[in-house]
Amino acid sequence: MSQAEKLYHRVVCGVLLVILALPLLATLLYALSREWSDTIMPQGVTLSWFIELWQDPRFLAALGHSLVICLGALVFSLLLVLPAMFVIAYYYPRLDSIMGVLILMPFAVPPVVSSVGLLQLYSSEPLMLTGTPWILIGCYFTIALPFMYRAIANNMQSVNLKELMDAAHLLGAGTFRAALFVVLPNLRKGVMVAVLLSFSFLIGEFVFANMLTGNSYETLQVYLYNMRNGSGHFTSALVISYFTVILLVTGVANLLNRK
Repeated sequence: MSQAEKLYHRVVCGVLLVILALPLLATLLYALSREWSDTIMPQGVTLSWFIELWQDPRFLAALGHSLVICLGALVFSLLLVLPAMFVIAYYYPRLDSIMGVLILMPFAVPPVVSSVGLLQLYSSEPLMLTGTPWILIGCYFTIALPFMYRAIANNMQSVNLKELMDAAHLLGAGTFRAALFVVLPNLRKGVMVAVLLSFSFLIGEFVFANMLTGNSYETLQVYLYNMRNGSGHFTSALVISYFTVILLVTGVANLLNRK
């Protein structure tokens, strides 16, 4: 690739980055402004909206609820998906095409429609789960499953699973030990991509959280919806804080992945 082509690609990437960052920068500027209504530039800069937000116990509770549900759904997904994918890839590779169809089913039914069915199923005995985090963890598992499966499946196809297992067996390792200490470390990048992609999608989910739990177990998106009639500066501070949390979680995950 010539220097001109490299420069062109850098310019294009820079322009795209600026275009994507402009709405976020405008939101940040509005969140930092004391007042901004009839002037071109904000009238004064303040951190009072962020201070008010992070001192709100309701916001802190909603943030904690979102993190608990997302992390719970991700852990549950990994514990189920990884063993199932290993069994399919190593013992029954022909089932991969069937799984490719099954993982698309959560996208075939709109969340509004499935929420109505879930309300009918889990609003009475013996399983009264509506209004609890357990029903959201189950719903979020179905949302994360396609991202988890496809990202890890692509990584698994690139590591020559059968050759790794055969080599481990020749060295005296059992199937479980080989899968845990040989195959799993080679899937680290795929697992990290799947976790980060699923987390960024789940923490922004609104329909299931609003219809199945609502204010009884308020998540971050439901809190943002409930604050829609308040101050625009306060809401902007909430959006910036939301993006900051995602960036922090992503940065910590990348740091752990490098180590």
